[in-house]
Amino acid sequence: MSDIDGMGTERARCWLAPNPSEMTLTGTNTWVIGEPGAEEVVVVDPGPKDGVHLRRVVDGIAAEGRRVGLILLTHGHPDHSAGAARFSELASAKAGGRGTVPVRALDPRHRLGDEGLAEGDVVTTGGLELRIMETPGHSDDSLTFWLPADRAVLTGDSVLGYGTTVVEGRLGDYLSSLDRLRKFSEEREAATILPGHGPKLDDPIGVLDHYIGHRRERLAQVEAALAQGARTAKDVVAIVYADVDKSLWRAAELSVESQLEYLRERG
Repeated sequence: MSDIDGMGTERARCWLAPNPSEMTLTGTNTWVIGEPGAEEVVVVDPGPKDGVHLRRVVDGIAAEGRRVGLILLTHGHPDHSAGAARFSELASAKAGGRGTVPVRALDPRHRLGDEGLAEGDVVTTGGLELRIMETPGHSDDSLTFWLPADRAVLTGDSVLGYGTTVVEGRLGDYLSSLDRLRKFSEEREAATILPGHGPKLDDPIGVLDHYIGHRRERLAQVEAALAQGARTAKDVVAIVYADVDKSLWRAAELSVESQLEYLRERG
C-alpha cells in the first residue's frame, strides 16, 4: 500500500481506497489532480462507498488549503463510482456548503448535475487542462483522461498497474481502444500511465505493446480451444486458463465471452 498511496506526478496524487480483492488488486486508486498553487482540484474516481476513505480524501485536500471543484468518473463500476454522491456531499460541506460538487461521467446514471463527459471534452477546473477520450472495452462507458502538463494518461480500468483487465464490453472496441492509446501515447510522448488499480507505469509504450500482444495471444488460444472441441466460455476457460487460480475463472469467463463474440462477428 505504501508504494501506491501517495504516488503520482506533479499534479496528480493517488489516494488508495481500502478495497483490495482479486478484481481490484491493491484497491481503487482515487486521483486528486490540481495545478500547483491552485485552490480547486479535480477528483477522479472517489471509489467505493467507504466513509473512512471518502473523508480521508476530503480532509487531506482541505488540509492543503484546497477544495474539490469537480468529480470525474472513468466509468461506472461501483468500486470507482459508488462513493461519488457521498463524496460530493462531504466535499461541499467541507467547503462551507457552497453548492453541490458536480459528478461528471459518460453514463448519465452516474452523474450528479446536468453536465456529462464525452470525447473531446476539456476540463479546466482550477486552471487545469484535462482532455477526455472515450475508450470503450473494459466497459461501454470507459473513459481515459490525458493530463498534458505531466504527460500522464489516466486509464481507469482499461490498463491496470499489473495484470490484465476484464473485458465486459466488446473485444473489438477494446482492441481499437488499446491501439488508439498506443498511437496517442507515442505521438504525445506520454511519460506515465496512472491506472485505476495498481502502481503507476512509467513505460506507456511498452505496457500498451504488452497489452495488445497479450490480447492477440489470448485470442489465438481461444481459437485453439474451440478447435479442440470447447463450445462454451466455461469450456474455453478450463483449457486456456488451466494454470490460473480458479478463483479468477469467473472473471476470465467475462473476457472469454467477449472473445467468442468477437470471433463470431468475424465468422
